[in-house]
Amino acid sequence: MPMKTYGYIRVSSTDQNEDRQRVALGQKDILPRNIYMDKQSGKDFERPRYRELVKRLRPGDLVYILSIDRLGRNYKEIQEQWRILTKIKDVDICVIDMPLLDTRTAKDLMGTFIADLVLQILSFVAENERVNIKKRQEQGIAAAKAKGVRFGRPEKPVPEDFSEIVRRWERQELNIKDVLLLCGMSNATFYRRLRELRLGNTPK
Repeated sequence: MPMKTYGYIRVSSTDQNEDRQRVALGQKDILPRNIYMDKQSGKDFERPRYRELVKRLRPGDLVYILSIDRLGRNYKEIQEQWRILTKIKDVDICVIDMPLLDTRTAKDLMGTFIADLVLQILSFVAENERVNIKKRQEQGIAAAKAKGVRFGRPEKPVPEDFSEIVRRWERQELNIKDVLLLCGMSNATFYRRLRELRLGNTPK
């Protein structure tokens, strides 16, 4: 069976470099159907398309990726996926933005040594950069909160007649379903607002 060439793209839901990866892979001899892409947030690293690609690979195939951090989010993941692809699946990998990481040209002892060394360094750099980005985000959020900036969806205002609705509910003139419908609130929000009302924190 002749060798096949594949490409893999990974972007987060907020990442803007999908086009850059597609352009880079488009310059290689890869059929469009052989380019696999995953999109996921930072919290979710499930990669269904990557798993499909790995299952499809056969010994001697070639996989292009733009940068080494497309294989994983940290040092351990990158090293593990590199091992699976090159040792278990027995395929070649070419990292486009780092020519030294091209297993087709690193078959001798010295080439393998250099490639392994570069891989370890870049894997460390990728994880370190991710940690630093997360730290900067946390610091930015903390600073914004200290200035009174609120995150998340804006809270729905309490109806002007909230106090009257509560009184009718307490007199059993309204059931809880009617109350939630009139207030446009969830059950949890209603009881939280009710506590605030009784503490004098909600406008009457």
